Amino acid sequence: MSDTAPSAAQPLPTFKTIEFAREGRLLRLTLNRPEAMNAINLELHDELPDALWFAQGDTGSDVVVITGAGRGFSAGGDLEHIARNAANPVLFDHEARQAKRIISTLLDIDKPVICRLNGHAVGLGATIALMCDIVIGAEGAKIGDPHVGLGLVAGDGGAVIWAQRIGLARAKEYLFTGEILTAQKAAEIGLINYCVPKEELDAAVDAFCAKLLNGAMGAIRATKILTNLELKRLAAAVMDAGIAYESVSVRSADHLEGIAALREKRAPKFGQG
Repeated sequence: MSDTAPSAAQPLPTFKTIEFAREGRLLRLTLNRPEAMNAINLELHDELPDALWFAQGDTGSDVVVITGAGRGFSAGGDLEHIARNAANPVLFDHEARQAKRIISTLLDIDKPVICRLNGHAVGLGATIALMCDIVIGAEGAKIGDPHVGLGLVAGDGGAVIWAQRIGLARAKEYLFTGEILTAQKAAEIGLINYCVPKEELDAAVDAFCAKLLNGAMGAIRATKILTNLELKRLAAAVMDAGIAYESVSVRSADHLEGIAALREKRAPKFGQG
């Protein structure tokens, strides 16, 4: 059992796009825009850092599970939201700061964070999933960072975490091409930890969480802090430049072409700026 005495649980906060639930010492954080495959709009972008900050300091939990409501984990950026930022690039600058908060807070959580990859995780959605400590995916789910497909730099965390999970050569391959991987392929190459049949996902996640909750939590937390030191160093070195490069690409003709191509369901014609 845990070698730390449980503390009294704090009241769970209320958000419009995120739901919290507690099961004993387990805290579940659910991205809750199921009608949009939990795509990240301005509201979710703004609420997520605060939700993660609560999870980080929550005295009533020792393990956190992050998942998505409905069929998807997170389909990345909401297209209308992306288009609005492209038309008014100054709006992106606010989100750049929020993206940095999302990554830094995720890395500051000293309790184990488990990703229940119930469906597709794309772009920032993939980054959030991969920044978790353990990723357990369902067959049929897909994961990838197709920033380049929209003429954008993968600056919101992808350049930090992909190479740490699968090595620099493979990370460059997938970030340069924006290829979307099946959960099975992602597990085979070590991008995620496990891929299980969809009907077994909850049992697999619950069993892994139970193993941690019955462990020496003080030792587990300290081990996480140690293993995250290098990730935090990399994030500190890369995120400011990544956000700056992505901010430049938001203002590019290629980005506008990428949005138009996605809306028109055609291949983009890049090289315009």
